[in-house]
Amino acid sequence: MKTLKLLALAVILGAGGHAISDMPLMPYAYAADGHDHDKEEGHGHEKHGDNHDNKDVHEEDAHGKDDGHGHEEKDEKSGEDDGHGHGDEHEEEGRTEIDASAAKTAGIKISKAGPVKIQDVLTLTGRIMLNRNTTSEVRARFPGVVQSVKVNWGDKVKKGQLLASVEANESLKIYSITAPADGVVLTRSTNVGNVAGENTIFTIADLSEVWAEFHVFPRDLGKVKESQQVRVHTLENGKGIEAPITLILPTADPLSQTVIAVVSVPNKEGKWLPGMTVEGDVHISEKQVPLAVTVEAVQRMEDKTVVFIKMGNEYEMRPVKLGQSDGKYIEVREGLKAGDYYVSAGSFVVKADIGKAAAEHDH
Repeated sequence: MKTLKLLALAVILGAGGHAISDMPLMPYAYAADGHDHDKEEGHGHEKHGDNHDNKDVHEEDAHGKDDGHGHEEKDEKSGEDDGHGHGDEHEEEGRTEIDASAAKTAGIKISKAGPVKIQDVLTLTGRIMLNRNTTSEVRARFPGVVQSVKVNWGDKVKKGQLLASVEANESLKIYSITAPADGVVLTRSTNVGNVAGENTIFTIADLSEVWAEFHVFPRDLGKVKESQQVRVHTLENGKGIEAPITLILPTADPLSQTVIAVVSVPNKEGKWLPGMTVEGDVHISEKQVPLAVTVEAVQRMEDKTVVFIKMGNEYEMRPVKLGQSDGKYIEVREGLKAGDYYVSAGSFVVKADIGKAAAEHDH
């Protein structure tokens, strides 16, 4: 052992002449292990170094991935969500895009918001009735037995068309009953074999023009006059037509004390059915408001009263505060400005499209 120790000292001195203090000698116990210790120490040190280096690398990689590339990816993703995902989705709420051809097909019409003359109106309630001037009640000329009936309920007839034939009781001759005017058979009160007498056997009416008969209470009689314009519409304020008062009957109803004001309503398409309840907005006076839209433009969405503004192919929901209305136009006090282009007809189509988009977003 002593010899080995001396050889080790000689090797150190020969290797570079370094001081012994600069290169600490291994204790005897470790030196005795010889090659095995060197191998383990070297291997162990390298392993320790690798572990340390790997730890540093992993820490740097992990930190770099989290704080660097990985964090940047997260920020970019977050930015994308906030900028182009959630942000856009929030911006898109209350909007929809409809191309011009689809809008035209759907019946969407655009108007420019601005000043409008609003009518001061008195609303009356009434009913669609037969035009009394063009309704005929057909009777037999002579009492007798009905031999034939040529028309049925609802048939359209022409003036002079055969309605029925009757055998007169006295002469026993058969004579014809014909239509006194063009119209529709509304009642038929006879059949073959019945006895025709003084009662009406056919009612024929010309439905191309009907009457809207409105009840005017005594307190309003001073406001309603013949020739005043009236907007006749259904109770749902749907279809409507403008026409003048053609007649105010000179008698009052004994029970209600109301007077009947008559408006002649063109009905070539048969939309106004006798018996239908209607309202009439009588134009009493008018005033100009700085900003108004059509009544059809106004919708309810998300518990708000809204109008839809057109910008390019996009339609945007605008909450509004409204004022006076005459049934055709309605004043806008807040939410729009003069010059805005708004959906004046077909607004329900835009409402449905925005509602559909919102429902898809919620899912």
